Amino acid sequence: MRRPELDTILDCMLRSQPEVSDLLFTVDKPPQVESFGELKPVELESTITKLTPFQTEVIALNLVGDNLWHLVDLIKHGSCDTAYTLIGKARFRINVFSQRGAISVVLRKLSTVIPTLEDLKFPPIIKEIPREKTGLVLVTGATGSGKSTTLAAVISEINRTRPVHIVTLEDPVEFVHSHETATINQRELGSDFDDYSNGLRAALRQAPKVILVGEMRDRETVKIALSAAETGHLVLSTLHTIDAGQTINRILGMFEPEEQEQIRVRLADMLRWVVSQRLVPRVGGGRHALLEIMGSSLRTQESIRLGEAEGKSFYEIIQASQPFGWRTFDFSALDAYEQGIITEETALLFCTKRGPVARGIDNIRKSRGDSNVGLNFLRMREFEDAKKDHKTPLAIKVK
Repeated sequence: MRRPELDTILDCMLRSQPEVSDLLFTVDKPPQVESFGELKPVELESTITKLTPFQTEVIALNLVGDNLWHLVDLIKHGSCDTAYTLIGKARFRINVFSQRGAISVVLRKLSTVIPTLEDLKFPPIIKEIPREKTGLVLVTGATGSGKSTTLAAVISEINRTRPVHIVTLEDPVEFVHSHETATINQRELGSDFDDYSNGLRAALRQAPKVILVGEMRDRETVKIALSAAETGHLVLSTLHTIDAGQTINRILGMFEPEEQEQIRVRLADMLRWVVSQRLVPRVGGGRHALLEIMGSSLRTQESIRLGEAEGKSFYEIIQASQPFGWRTFDFSALDAYEQGIITEETALLFCTKRGPVARGIDNIRKSRGDSNVGLNFLRMREFEDAKKDHKTPLAIKVK
């Protein structure tokens, strides 16, 4: 197989379903695409019903090309990340990995158009992030939750509005930015630097005002990122955590107990925003981003320094600050449900605390004049929440 033939296959896969987000090549399965969160097989003209180990390996080698760094990474560590451009059609972030002695490939389709914050229809409070001059901003969520898209929109806003030098460290480069008001240099792991900590050290000597670190993978990267924030840089990065509270705990967990007190103090001073994301199914097809947004305040700084306590959990702090634009996942889920963007089941599945969200849905339905309020459903949810809290309810009343 040559690259023109591979390009034809990729093009056919992209056109096989609407809103294709991922392309998969796995042994003993046909080529597959993910559309609206579901995997679907693709029938090609070559009538490939099941891929062989040889076919997946050839596809992988064509995608990796002659980049020795990625080939060595694949052989030594069992996987590698790279990028591929289907000229005039799409750009992909690729992970090639070995499994059971064979090679599999997953391609994530990247948007060729860099979205703006307005395009993403995020809450207005998000526009405060590009205005920050120093500090640490973290965008968190599971794989495929849109973290890179959010950061690309933030970088685009800075690029458009501020005459500063921006350096990005990515694995791989996903959105290619052009120079506007700002000057932007994008560096790719494996091609331009060998690891995030070394790339970040080098970035401090490149006179940037804004640094994007693709991912906080280890303690060394976190320490250098905090140092960069402390010396007057705005540092943006991602973490694979599910909410703001877990983000703080995950960072602290990277360090030894004797180091954590100092890290708590530095993190409390430097952390500006934590934005956590969950992509959920939208009514009528497509996906919608639920956000949890936590900024910096005296209460958050105290909880970072001293730890969470009764009445001082990050969830409660965010909940109390909702009039200022902060929001929990529960607030976002109820807001999306009230607007008809997501269903009741989706809101309950992706929220943080089901009991309050179920009661909120009940109130929304009552305000609409919907008399069919799910009493049994609410009773069951309250019982489940009570069990989760290790309490045995003597009686559960539903008004």
